[in-house]
Amino acid sequence: MVSKNNRNPGMPLDLNWVTGVHVNRSAVERRTATLPARRSIKKEWQAAWLLRAITCIDLTTLAGDDTPGRVRRLCAKAKQPVRPDMLAALGVDEQITVGAVCVYPNRVKDAVEALKGTDIPVASVATGFPDGQTPLPQRIAEIEQAIEAGAREIDVVIHRTYVLTGNWKALYDEIRQFRETCGDAAHLKTILATGNLGTLKQVYQAGLVAMMAGSDFIKTSTGKEPVNATLEFSLVMVRSIREFWEQTGYKVGFKPAGGIGKAKQALAWQALMKDELGDEWLQPDLFRFGASGLLTDLERQLYHHITGHYAARHHMPMG
Repeated sequence: MVSKNNRNPGMPLDLNWVTGVHVNRSAVERRTATLPARRSIKKEWQAAWLLRAITCIDLTTLAGDDTPGRVRRLCAKAKQPVRPDMLAALGVDEQITVGAVCVYPNRVKDAVEALKGTDIPVASVATGFPDGQTPLPQRIAEIEQAIEAGAREIDVVIHRTYVLTGNWKALYDEIRQFRETCGDAAHLKTILATGNLGTLKQVYQAGLVAMMAGSDFIKTSTGKEPVNATLEFSLVMVRSIREFWEQTGYKVGFKPAGGIGKAKQALAWQALMKDELGDEWLQPDLFRFGASGLLTDLERQLYHHITGHYAARHHMPMG
């Protein structure tokens, strides 16, 4: 669960800060191209990083055919994401769980019931996910309904038009209303939908505005855009988080989501967080992966570390 200590309260919109942003695309591309090779993690260190990645997963199901049974199976996996015999072989005697379970608002009650007795929070998407094109009162009502059902984290989508037209005040006001609706009951994770935003500069600007409005996390994608989480988008967003932290003293979390399904990718994103923001951003209160299939590959890689060969996927079922 995201810590309530020193939670980002937001700040007045600073248009001079937002409009003064500059992003060097070539430098971003050079930096991200070298990251995976520079940060090669091997053997015992790799196993530790893989386990850490598991604790930072928002285990997600956002499908049209979601059922109470599917959510219960997902929650069972969330509570025990790695087989006990594998944890024993790794010398791990502490309980390992994922960071959260993320579902649609009408499946929140199912998830809350299935996770009863644990500290695993339920996250709910809201505000007209994935496109944010429904009327504002309806989007706010979705947040209220999800919180009433027991959601402790709310993943909202923004109105992309405000970014594309540079209407930063409208974007700020909208996210501020989402933050006020969440209040103390739930933490706010704001999805920028980076693949829809046009330029890296606009991604940076949208991230700044979301943090000024009080977001606890900024998140790359819904997973439904043509382009989802990339290291380029992520670098720009974590640099905006760093600048916001330096200017205000408040730490905002980061969540890449969409298209991250391999352990190798997870290691690259963790390396990015460590290099750019430090070890604090390798913990689930400041870093999450939005993923469904990633857990299976992380578990397979841990199995390979233990045995020297890969298990069939059906040996690590989701439930």
